[in-house]
Amino acid sequence: MKTLAALFLTIALAAHAQIPYGNNPAAGKYYDINGFKMYTEVYGSGPALLMIHGNNGSMKSFAKSVPYFAKHYKVILADSRSQGNSLDPNHPLTFEMMADDFASLLTAMQIDSAYVIGWSDGGINALLLAIRHPEKVKRLASTGANLWPTADAFRPGLWDDEKKEYDDGLHKTYATAKEKNDRKLFLLDWQEPHVTLAQLHTIKAPSLIICGDHDLISITHTVLIYQNIPHANLWVVPNSGHATLMEHADNFNTQVDNFFTEPYKDLQ
Repeated sequence: MKTLAALFLTIALAAHAQIPYGNNPAAGKYYDINGFKMYTEVYGSGPALLMIHGNNGSMKSFAKSVPYFAKHYKVILADSRSQGNSLDPNHPLTFEMMADDFASLLTAMQIDSAYVIGWSDGGINALLLAIRHPEKVKRLASTGANLWPTADAFRPGLWDDEKKEYDDGLHKTYATAKEKNDRKLFLLDWQEPHVTLAQLHTIKAPSLIICGDHDLISITHTVLIYQNIPHANLWVVPNSGHATLMEHADNFNTQVDNFFTEPYKDLQ
């Protein structure tokens, strides 16, 4: 167990941009999760807050969020399966598997339930975690998530670009482990997710559904997610692309924290 002094030191370190998120031996630990070793780092103390990154990324995505939240939360960063330091090069990959991984991680860490922030693919994982393991999620904030991999979920033209990359890849040879893994992660977003509106209706956790007004995900699709979760608020971030949590970090952190801590108000 960390001493109080060690906890304060962890928070102080997190306040500096130089902290090597994703490569910090002082905070890092591997857990055996569903057939692979999941890499994690923990900062701060308080209620558990799980942060889930996007496709082919890592926990480094939350570098602008951790210092703020570690003042009042036990921030759990985790590299998703087949990404970052959580290597799993030969295993098939689905969003359902990944959501189950995060539920297993919380169990392994002896955490009954947590607040959850998910970005992009991590936003999908946050929704599926609340669907498949509702007891694990207190409240969630999902930014830049989609429910299915068709053109209507994305901004105009994006699906066509993705289709070209998919078609081009059919004629390529993927020789190295990294090339194969990158293709696997691309195919994950090309072929999935397949979340139904009926599944969204089963989410019990109060949910803040977010997108940028210039997001990769269409605003109409984000609104559809919001409309089909029983206890949800919607936030379309002005002057923002897909990376709401980076482009508007201070506002993002404050608004999400307020949603987590203030009495829930149903604005639907």
